Amino acid sequence: MNKGQHRGPEARPRVIGGERGWWFLGPGGIARLKTHHLTPARELRPEAERVLRERGLFSPPAYRSYSLTVLTSTNCNLGCAYCFQNTAQDAAGGSRPPRIAYSRLTSATIDLILGFTRRRQAEAGLDSLVLMLFGGEPLLNPRACVELLERAGALGLRWASMTSNGTLMTVPLARRLAGLGLRDVQVTFDGDRADHDRIRVRRVGGGTFDDIVAAMAAMTAATPIRCDIRVNVSHHNYARIDTLVERLGRDLDPSRCSLYFARVGDVGVGYDNDLIFSEDMAARFNRWQRRALELGFAVPRPRAHTPCQACSYRDGRYGAVVNADGTLSSCWETAGKPDWQVGTVRDGYLPADRTAGRWISCEESYQYAGDLSELTRFQDDVDAALLDYLSATGRLGSGTA
Repeated sequence: MNKGQHRGPEARPRVIGGERGWWFLGPGGIARLKTHHLTPARELRPEAERVLRERGLFSPPAYRSYSLTVLTSTNCNLGCAYCFQNTAQDAAGGSRPPRIAYSRLTSATIDLILGFTRRRQAEAGLDSLVLMLFGGEPLLNPRACVELLERAGALGLRWASMTSNGTLMTVPLARRLAGLGLRDVQVTFDGDRADHDRIRVRRVGGGTFDDIVAAMAAMTAATPIRCDIRVNVSHHNYARIDTLVERLGRDLDPSRCSLYFARVGDVGVGYDNDLIFSEDMAARFNRWQRRALELGFAVPRPRAHTPCQACSYRDGRYGAVVNADGTLSSCWETAGKPDWQVGTVRDGYLPADRTAGRWISCEESYQYAGDLSELTRFQDDVDAALLDYLSATGRLGSGTA
């Protein structure tokens, strides 16, 4: 196989209805369609499909880099009830839910991870690397974060990201990480201050809202690192998310941040989200997204259903998720969970017959109380409204046919 080529699951284009016609979301870009381009079943007519294929909208970009996610620590200083790394809820009703087994990344394991990655890059014909620092909370092991970034340069590190709760980031540490290639940090807010501090709490007790805002403001002011903000939406916090958007617009530099909104799903740890996929809720999502854009935040564009570079390929050819102890999982949601390992960085992936039932992909991991078709309709409505707004305000730009 030549460098940059890949085989595996294909991206699934989407056709969603907007205010004036339809939107086609393909792996190679976005196009506006008219009603006559579709059959009554909302399928592309052959001529429309041919034109879109000629324009490259069915063709995903070739992978340029190997994708590596590494947990530097499975511990976390927060005790969020919905976390997929919990094994149950706190029986005492507090903020200390039981979690996956403790593991901490060491220099010896980094040796094994880099050797494994070098071999996988060679097999895939990829000579650069995209790295995600993950946890638990990765900054509970800052030494390993620094060492992994330092040594990943030898593998052609092109981009590094981190998923963090944000409470432990300091300016000196941010400067050091930025100098080693860290480009963005994803943090989460669970509603406005009062709701967030009731939901996203420290394991020792106490809220985190003001600390996260202060750390992200200082980080983006002192370094080139961007802040990618995820807002978790549930029946506990949706009523005050308008206030959250305004507050973040005041307290952070929106030009250095992205903002997106996501419903919290049930991942089997006893957490229920009773949020209803209603027209009113879709209108709220639309309002939050538009206001975020008006304030200067970036808002991710809707896209086709695209394969995950790690978990969508059953042989792990183009990416890997590695726990702090060197065990391999198919997806970051199963990392560190008992009986979900699919190999080790020392020995490689297990044979396919031994990973059957353990290899789970991102799309399979979240389970929702309602019908999946209900979620799909809701997301289609929200995404179509965002595309309509981006188009009407001249923000859609390149990549649109």
